[in-house]
Amino acid sequence: MSGWSVQNIPDQRGRTAVVTGANSGLGYVTARELARKGARVVLACRSEARGRDAVERLRGEVPGVDVELGRLDLGDLASVREFAGSLPYERLDLLVNNAGVMAMPYGTTADGFETQFGVNHLGHFALTGLLLPALLAAEERSSGVRVVTVSSMAHLLGNIEAGDLGNDGSNDGNDSSALNSERQYRRWSAYGRSKTANLLFTHELARRLAAAGSGVVAAAAHPGYAATNLQTAGPRAAGRRVAERLMALGNRVIAQSAEAGALPALYAATAPRVRPDSFTGPSLAMWRGAPAPSRRASWTLDDRAGERLWAASERLTGVSYAAALKA
Repeated sequence: MSGWSVQNIPDQRGRTAVVTGANSGLGYVTARELARKGARVVLACRSEARGRDAVERLRGEVPGVDVELGRLDLGDLASVREFAGSLPYERLDLLVNNAGVMAMPYGTTADGFETQFGVNHLGHFALTGLLLPALLAAEERSSGVRVVTVSSMAHLLGNIEAGDLGNDGSNDGNDSSALNSERQYRRWSAYGRSKTANLLFTHELARRLAAAGSGVVAAAAHPGYAATNLQTAGPRAAGRRVAERLMALGNRVIAQSAEAGALPALYAATAPRVRPDSFTGPSLAMWRGAPAPSRRASWTLDDRAGERLWAASERLTGVSYAAALKA
């Protein structure tokens, strides 16, 4: 991995990719570099206006690319279903679950889930399940089909305890108060838990794909500390102007660029011999630098926790993977 850069991305011609949250930051860079290498890329964005601007900006930066816009609000399961149902491609080679929110004031999604858990985990869980048949269909004609989910080094801030899920994952829509942080809400702990959920999801998805005999690779990545609008959105939403200014200062002085922050996800999405359930991040103390295997909390490799989270996620979203994985 030493010195790996966008120049090392293999030819992506003939491949179709979906990148969530692609109108700015890491998602935009990821979509741009995949398209630059020849992939057909769907920019899945919550705001149609910002999405259209991103498509035009990308076409201006890299003339001749094959990109299009799809409206996707991960905080609304009806929107997730609509996006997946309207995608006009029977085969999908790459799904990059990049979109997310960070350290937001307490709120709920359209379906009543705590915003960070609902958007960062449940929305992507549902999207991946709904697109899984297209991913499995792509596997029939090519190798290198992947699901890459962007987590964070902040997953170290928050574990999902067994009591949050029940012994059998039964803490579902009838009692989702623990998962939804209704009893006690701390914005950073909730963010860390949602990022732990991303890694547990990747772990369990990789296990289930292997059990089904599939070669689709489920992997995870994180950007370290990269300068995007993610850092300032939470303080701005809460009206915390001092915190917003401090985050903006950190982006200017400490953080690496969005271009550098996108490299781990691009590596996980395109590099040869990426292993299932791998976790790629910046090489220097998880903070910055070229892609490298990243430190990971032991609780994100817990099979039982992954099973319980999976069961709860299926019940909360109404999306089941069973039929696709048995086909």
